[in-house]
Amino acid sequence: MSRADVKRAALGSLAFAALTALAARVELPLPLSPVPVSLQSLAVVLSGLLLGARIGALSQALYLLVGALGLPVFAGGAAGLDVLLGATGGYLVAFVPAAALAGWAGRREAGTARRLGWSFLTGLLAHAAIFALGLPWLMVVAELGIAETLEAGCTPFLPGAVAKSFVAAAIATPRRVPPIS
Repeated sequence: MSRADVKRAALGSLAFAALTALAARVELPLPLSPVPVSLQSLAVVLSGLLLGARIGALSQALYLLVGALGLPVFAGGAAGLDVLLGATGGYLVAFVPAAALAGWAGRREAGTARRLGWSFLTGLLAHAAIFALGLPWLMVVAELGIAETLEAGCTPFLPGAVAKSFVAAAIATPRRVPPIS
Protein backbone atom coordinates (compact mmCIF):
# COMPACT_ATOMS: atom_id res chain seq x y z
CA MET A 1 0.00 0.00 0.00
CA SER A 2 1.45 3.35 -1.02
CA ARG A 3 1.63 6.38 1.25
CA ALA A 4 -1.19 7.99 -0.72
CA ASP A 5 -3.34 4.88 -0.21
CA VAL A 6 -2.63 4.90 3.52
CA LYS A 7 -3.51 8.58 3.69
CA ARG A 8 -6.77 8.03 1.78
CA ALA A 9 -7.64 5.08 4.01
CA ALA A 10 -6.98 7.09 7.17
CA LEU A 11 -8.99 10.06 5.95
CA GLY A 12 -11.83 7.82 4.78
CA SER A 13 -11.91 6.02 8.14
CA LEU A 14 -11.95 9.26 10.08
CA ALA A 15 -14.58 10.80 7.82
CA PHE A 16 -16.97 7.86 8.09
CA ALA A 17 -16.44 7.47 11.84
CA ALA A 18 -17.42 11.15 12.13
CA LEU A 19 -20.35 10.69 9.72
CA THR A 20 -21.63 7.78 11.81
CA ALA A 21 -21.37 9.93 14.94
CA LEU A 22 -23.34 12.71 13.23
CA ALA A 23 -25.91 10.20 11.99
CA ALA A 24 -26.39 9.03 15.59
CA ARG A 25 -27.60 12.54 16.42
CA VAL A 26 -30.46 12.23 13.92
CA GLU A 27 -32.67 10.01 16.01
CA LEU A 28 -36.24 9.29 16.89
CA PRO A 29 -36.84 7.51 20.19
CA LEU A 30 -39.35 4.68 19.98
CA PRO A 31 -41.81 4.21 22.81
CA LEU A 32 -41.32 0.92 24.65
CA SER A 33 -38.00 0.23 22.90
CA PRO A 34 -34.47 0.67 24.18
CA VAL A 35 -33.33 1.00 20.55
CA PRO A 36 -33.73 4.43 18.92
CA VAL A 37 -34.28 4.98 15.21
CA SER A 38 -31.28 6.83 13.82
CA LEU A 39 -29.38 7.32 10.59
CA GLN A 40 -26.35 5.39 11.82
CA SER A 41 -26.96 2.34 9.66
CA LEU A 42 -27.10 4.59 6.58
CA ALA A 43 -23.56 5.74 7.40
CA VAL A 44 -22.51 2.12 8.02
CA VAL A 45 -23.77 0.94 4.63
CA LEU A 46 -22.24 3.94 2.88
CA SER A 47 -18.89 3.33 4.56
CA GLY A 48 -18.77 -0.17 3.10
CA LEU A 49 -20.06 0.78 -0.34
CA LEU A 50 -17.77 3.79 -0.73
CA LEU A 51 -14.65 2.74 1.17
CA GLY A 52 -14.66 -1.02 0.61
CA ALA A 53 -14.74 -3.86 3.09
CA ARG A 54 -11.55 -3.25 5.07
CA ILE A 55 -11.59 0.52 5.33
CA GLY A 56 -15.37 0.61 5.83
CA ALA A 57 -15.05 -1.85 8.72
CA LEU A 58 -12.09 0.13 10.08
CA SER A 59 -14.16 3.32 10.09
CA GLN A 60 -16.86 1.64 12.16
CA ALA A 61 -14.32 0.09 14.54
CA LEU A 62 -12.87 3.57 15.03
CA TYR A 63 -16.38 4.91 15.73
CA LEU A 64 -16.91 2.22 18.40
CA LEU A 65 -13.48 2.83 19.94
CA VAL A 66 -14.06 6.57 20.22
CA GLY A 67 -17.46 5.95 21.83
CA ALA A 68 -16.09 3.30 24.18
CA LEU A 69 -13.36 5.71 25.29
CA GLY A 70 -15.98 8.23 26.38
CA LEU A 71 -16.72 10.60 23.52
CA PRO A 72 -20.50 11.09 23.25
CA VAL A 73 -20.88 9.71 19.72
CA PHE A 74 -23.62 7.15 20.26
CA ALA A 75 -27.34 7.88 19.90
CA GLY A 76 -28.62 10.32 22.47
CA GLY A 77 -25.10 11.57 23.13
CA ALA A 78 -24.29 8.38 25.02
CA ALA A 79 -20.74 7.16 25.50
CA GLY A 80 -18.72 4.53 27.26
CA LEU A 81 -18.30 0.79 27.45
CA ASP A 82 -21.62 0.43 29.25
CA VAL A 83 -23.38 1.43 26.01
CA LEU A 84 -21.58 -1.32 24.11
CA LEU A 85 -22.50 -3.80 26.82
CA GLY A 86 -26.09 -2.56 27.04
CA ALA A 87 -29.22 -3.38 25.09
CA THR A 88 -28.08 -1.63 21.89
CA GLY A 89 -24.54 -3.01 22.03
CA GLY A 90 -25.20 -5.84 19.60
CA TYR A 91 -26.42 -3.43 16.95
CA LEU A 92 -23.40 -1.18 17.48
CA VAL A 93 -20.88 -4.01 17.40
CA ALA A 94 -22.57 -5.29 14.23
CA PHE A 95 -21.62 -2.06 12.44
CA VAL A 96 -18.11 -3.44 11.82
CA PRO A 97 -19.10 -6.67 10.03
CA ALA A 98 -22.03 -4.91 8.32
CA ALA A 99 -19.69 -2.32 6.76
CA ALA A 100 -17.31 -5.11 5.74
CA LEU A 101 -20.17 -7.07 4.22
CA ALA A 102 -21.43 -4.02 2.32
CA GLY A 103 -17.94 -3.38 1.00
CA TRP A 104 -17.37 -6.99 0.06
CA ALA A 105 -20.74 -7.46 -1.63
CA GLY A 106 -20.49 -4.09 -3.32
CA ARG A 107 -17.23 -5.16 -4.95
CA ARG A 108 -18.66 -8.50 -6.12
CA GLU A 109 -21.14 -7.11 -8.59
CA ALA A 110 -20.71 -7.95 -12.25
CA GLY A 111 -19.04 -5.42 -14.50
CA THR A 112 -17.28 -2.23 -13.56
CA ALA A 113 -20.27 0.09 -13.23
CA ARG A 114 -22.05 -0.11 -9.90
CA ARG A 115 -25.74 -0.86 -10.31
CA LEU A 116 -28.45 0.70 -8.19
CA GLY A 117 -30.30 -2.59 -7.67
CA TRP A 118 -27.21 -4.48 -6.56
CA SER A 119 -26.16 -1.69 -4.21
CA PHE A 120 -29.69 -1.66 -2.75
CA LEU A 121 -29.54 -5.42 -2.11
CA THR A 122 -26.09 -4.96 -0.58
CA GLY A 123 -27.56 -2.37 1.79
CA LEU A 124 -30.33 -4.76 2.77
CA LEU A 125 -27.75 -7.48 3.40
CA ALA A 126 -25.75 -5.15 5.65
CA HIS A 127 -28.91 -4.24 7.59
CA ALA A 128 -29.70 -7.95 7.95
CA ALA A 129 -26.26 -8.42 9.52
CA ILE A 130 -26.98 -5.64 12.00
CA PHE A 131 -30.26 -7.32 12.96
CA ALA A 132 -28.60 -10.75 13.11
CA LEU A 133 -26.22 -9.56 15.83
CA GLY A 134 -28.38 -6.91 17.46
CA LEU A 135 -31.53 -8.94 18.08
CA PRO A 136 -30.00 -11.85 20.04
CA TRP A 137 -27.94 -9.37 22.08
CA LEU A 138 -31.06 -7.31 22.84
CA MET A 139 -32.99 -10.43 23.81
CA VAL A 140 -30.32 -11.54 26.30
CA VAL A 141 -29.42 -8.15 27.79
CA ALA A 142 -32.99 -6.83 28.05
CA GLU A 143 -34.29 -10.26 29.10
CA LEU A 144 -37.03 -10.28 26.47
CA GLY A 145 -38.82 -13.12 24.77
CA ILE A 146 -38.65 -13.60 21.02
CA ALA A 147 -41.90 -11.74 20.27
CA GLU A 148 -40.95 -8.80 22.49
CA THR A 149 -37.47 -8.65 20.97
CA LEU A 150 -38.86 -8.52 17.45
CA GLU A 151 -41.37 -5.86 18.48
CA ALA A 152 -38.76 -3.72 20.25
CA GLY A 153 -35.75 -4.26 18.01
CA CYS A 154 -36.81 -5.30 14.52
CA THR A 155 -40.32 -4.64 13.25
CA PRO A 156 -40.32 -0.84 13.68
CA PHE A 157 -36.92 -0.64 11.97
CA LEU A 158 -37.67 -2.59 8.79
CA PRO A 159 -39.16 0.29 6.75
CA GLY A 160 -36.22 2.49 7.72
CA ALA A 161 -33.72 -0.23 6.78
CA VAL A 162 -35.30 -0.46 3.33
CA ALA A 163 -35.32 3.32 2.90
CA LYS A 164 -31.73 3.74 4.15
CA SER A 165 -30.55 0.93 1.87
CA PHE A 166 -32.10 2.70 -1.09
CA VAL A 167 -30.63 6.08 -0.15
CA ALA A 168 -27.17 4.53 0.32
CA ALA A 169 -27.46 2.81 -3.06
CA ALA A 170 -28.52 6.04 -4.75
CA ILE A 171 -25.58 7.92 -3.22
CA ALA A 172 -23.04 5.19 -3.97
CA THR A 173 -24.17 4.47 -7.52
CA PRO A 174 -22.37 6.66 -10.03
CA ARG A 175 -24.54 8.45 -12.51
CA ARG A 176 -23.67 8.86 -16.11
CA VAL A 177 -24.07 12.47 -17.06
CA PRO A 178 -24.56 13.12 -20.77
CA PRO A 179 -21.87 15.30 -22.27
CA ILE A 180 -22.65 18.96 -22.73
CA SER A 181 -22.96 19.74 -26.40
